[in-house]
Amino acid sequence: MLVLRLLNVVAPAYFLCISLVTFVLQIFVFIPSMFRDPSTTPLFSPALLHGALFLFLSANALGNYVLVIQNSPEDLGKDFNLGKGALASRSPGSALPGTHFCRLCSRVTQRHDHHCFFTGNCIGSRNMRNFIMFCLYTSLACLESLVAGMAYISATLSMSFADPLAFLTLLPHSISQFFSGALLSSEMFVILMLYLWLGIGLACAGFCCHQLLLIVRGQTRYQVRKGMLVRARPWRDNLQEVFGKKWLLGLLIPVQNVESSYCRQKEK
Repeated sequence: MLVLRLLNVVAPAYFLCISLVTFVLQIFVFIPSMFRDPSTTPLFSPALLHGALFLFLSANALGNYVLVIQNSPEDLGKDFNLGKGALASRSPGSALPGTHFCRLCSRVTQRHDHHCFFTGNCIGSRNMRNFIMFCLYTSLACLESLVAGMAYISATLSMSFADPLAFLTLLPHSISQFFSGALLSSEMFVILMLYLWLGIGLACAGFCCHQLLLIVRGQTRYQVRKGMLVRARPWRDNLQEVFGKKWLLGLLIPVQNVESSYCRQKEK
């Protein structure tokens, strides 16, 4: 439990550090290098288009990250006046059907999906949509940074990535050149970030697709892990329960749940 609590603090700090490094590289390294191309017009230069795309993706990723934390699941234990003895039993949710007790958050939540260490919060019915949008835009921002970084390395080192093997062999060749003094430390750092962006981007994309599949089935990760049976419902109803009717608004800008089933239940 001590390791998990430590990870609950380290993981958000790790994400924020990676986000800060990515922002600095984009604003002060990648985008300025695109302005050096004299063949482009100032109005529709790749630098401006790339900068606008990166700001849109990063704003949505960080905005939904904040909303995941703000919309953390309510503690039903307080509403039902569960005492310390019930919390100490590690299964207070047994008295409340459809709930789960998270030992890291010390709260009883409804429709618990999982505990996200990178946000330090449980993911449930309140913040599921924001969590999926956070994974989606984090993946897109990392993959977009990967493309921009490859363009920068290609121009700086005068190399081509037309051959797929060029990217696969980039890291071992760069390490040997770095220790021989032929590669600058700043260039080596950008190359390491390329592989980090690739790993984070693919991981978030895979997690997002897996989470969407569970939503279509009307399941949560906790239910799948425990082998719980769920009532069969149309997949459209399952999607509307999480994303609401105005799902397009939440796809473009980071907003709270709009007309989702959870919000309608709270109003009642």
